[in-house]
Amino acid sequence: MSNLPLVSIAMCTYNGERFLKEQLDSLVYQDYSNLEIVIADDCSKDQTPQILQEYSSRFPFIRLYFNKKNLGYIKNFENAIQLCKGELIALSDQDDIWAKDKISKMVSHMGEHVLLYHDSEFINDKGESLNKKMSDILNMYAGNSFKPFLFFNSVSGHACLFRKELIKISLPFPKEIFHDRWLTYAAVNLGTIGYLDLPLVKYRQHEKADTNILRLNRTDDSSALEGKQKIIKTISELEVLLKFEFNKERAFLKKLLYLYRNRLNAYLCPALVVFMYQNYETLLYMSTKNTMSKLNFVFKHIWGGKLKKLD
Repeated sequence: MSNLPLVSIAMCTYNGERFLKEQLDSLVYQDYSNLEIVIADDCSKDQTPQILQEYSSRFPFIRLYFNKKNLGYIKNFENAIQLCKGELIALSDQDDIWAKDKISKMVSHMGEHVLLYHDSEFINDKGESLNKKMSDILNMYAGNSFKPFLFFNSVSGHACLFRKELIKISLPFPKEIFHDRWLTYAAVNLGTIGYLDLPLVKYRQHEKADTNILRLNRTDDSSALEGKQKIIKTISELEVLLKFEFNKERAFLKKLLYLYRNRLNAYLCPALVVFMYQNYETLLYMSTKNTMSKLNFVFKHIWGGKLKKLD
């Protein structure tokens, strides 16, 4: 065991009784021996605390924490990550199912990467395969450029393993950007990220999941912004990214932000279209659409905020 790096699994729970036992079973029976599981519960009101206490009494490598107040999804992950002792850290949701060899395979392929991630298979709330993988809907990026992550994100939190040193430059998490995308953005600025082409997690899609990757029908889904709100959101995200101390190409971000700010109060934005066209192969790398569709996405940026509604 001493020759294997300690891996911490940071798990966040909140009212997760429905799928929690199945997920915990897939964590505690990993075939990797030097493991700790750090679980932060965010004031659950169902049977989640009792389930967690049952498992922690049976498995001594589980460290259990109960928040005194509800922190919310992103801040609770920040909390759990800071409690980890491992050289390498993996993130876990409460409703997926991990392959038994997920951690061992990730560690063996980590190499010199700051962060490594893998493919995932989508399942429904009954655990049945939806016959679709994450790599079917996104091109999975590996390398050291931040540009592909400005409009897309191929790295889900449950799929990544990263070095503890990443914590020093990525915390606290900004509220404007999901924690997995932020960690990845920090990682590509610090070094490289790698991709393992194996579906090592069954990624459950259901109505109460925190992310809606497959755009399942929901009555309360507010993920799709239109009009001026979409421009405002992009500006807000770019402003946060520009503040990141370790940016490798600050000039690129400053120009993109400048052009987006101009777009908000303009009728037409030819300069933004030209800039995006010059960089569309990297900016839109993750999109699986054909070249014509990508160019259509670029040329739609010709329309400024004065021609859009504030939805």
